[in-house]
Amino acid sequence: MAKKALRKITMAVLAPAMALGATVGLASAPASAAVWNSCDQWGNTSLNGYTLYNNIWGSGAGSQCIWANSGTNWGVWANHPNTGGIKSYPNSKKVINKTIASLGSLTSSYNVTVPSSGAYNTSYDIWDTDYDHEIMLWVNYNGAVGPIGTSQGSVSLGGHTWNVFRGSNGANNVYSFLRTSDSNSGTVDMKPILNWIASKGWMSTSETIGDVQFGYEITSSSGGLNFNTNNLTVSSS
Repeated sequence: MAKKALRKITMAVLAPAMALGATVGLASAPASAAVWNSCDQWGNTSLNGYTLYNNIWGSGAGSQCIWANSGTNWGVWANHPNTGGIKSYPNSKKVINKTIASLGSLTSSYNVTVPSSGAYNTSYDIWDTDYDHEIMLWVNYNGAVGPIGTSQGSVSLGGHTWNVFRGSNGANNVYSFLRTSDSNSGTVDMKPILNWIASKGWMSTSETIGDVQFGYEITSSSGGLNFNTNNLTVSSS
């Protein structure tokens, strides 16, 4: 289930250093030296116009380390126990800061290598600047994971066919689009998705899209699993 990005992201600023605790281990980055790596709970850096976050925010988490060669080529090793509840959302973020109405285009291409075991989803997390609306696009998912809310049927938008769910996590509205079949690479045209949500009256076209995140919402990865973002691009006009 999705959680509020304010919790996912800004807790890195609010949490004291002692919050790292025992949940963060000392697992190593990939054998080939990366430009940046971190095993810190809230480890983050900016590369090539993207901001990367290790972002271990859920309770009962295990060890996790993030590495990056660039903002668009990065990965995570995670060893979270086989228990329920989301443990982390390591991600790369691109700031947009345009209203839906003023966006000429918003597209992204992705290429990932994900494990066949564990419980997780590979997803975009799109937020308005007020964190009132969260739009999740699940391009693949595995294990005991599921979206918030109730089914709104299926729709073909942005080059993919999705099962749509609408709900709330108690802090913000959540619109989840689950691809009807798993995909490890592709291109998503997000503007038609935003327009479709607005056409339902769920959001206004005057809402400002703050940022687009892409990453892995990990519930369990017992024994240590690798999630690799081979390439990611987010572009807008």
